[in-house]
Amino acid sequence: MKITAMKFYGGAREKVCRLGLADLFLELQQIIFETTIEIEETRDANGAAFIREELDSRFSNGDDWVKTASGGVDWVKRIRYNSTFMARIGVEIQVSARSDLLIRDIVHLRNSLQEGHIDVGAIVVPSDRFQLFLPDRTPSYRDAIRYIEQEFKEAMTFPIVVIAIEHDGTGNALPKKRTNKGKAD
Repeated sequence: MKITAMKFYGGAREKVCRLGLADLFLELQQIIFETTIEIEETRDANGAAFIREELDSRFSNGDDWVKTASGGVDWVKRIRYNSTFMARIGVEIQVSARSDLLIRDIVHLRNSLQEGHIDVGAIVVPSDRFQLFLPDRTPSYRDAIRYIEQEFKEAMTFPIVVIAIEHDGTGNALPKKRTNKGKAD
């Protein structure tokens, strides 16, 4: 996939440099770049769960990325120095849920930052263009910026970076998952 935009808040860029997290930040970007996603470029034509599964697969195949089962930051990686943890980056992937769940991701990052579990957080979301081809309530870069800058202004003080991703090109529509199958007829 491609990265089309990044926005840094709360000194995130400086912390990435000062705490020696640049290598981890580049590794995060490399995971995104190495994830190949082709979609049908028709409004709402593609499911988004496949994208999440592909990104999760890339993180799980990476070195030392730790996944949180639920209720916390999706992925965390630590840099070790002299057998001691030096710094950590946490990643929230929000590509396959409703846009209002971005607030939960921001809260997860805030809590992990305040508790000292991570030093910098990242939120990965579809670009505004990419989101058009995904289910209608899927979050976009614009949504993430709005939630941080208007809905939850305190988040602008947290060291968070928002990363917008875009598909690689056109192909078949990604399958949609049915989450509410309802009553059998």
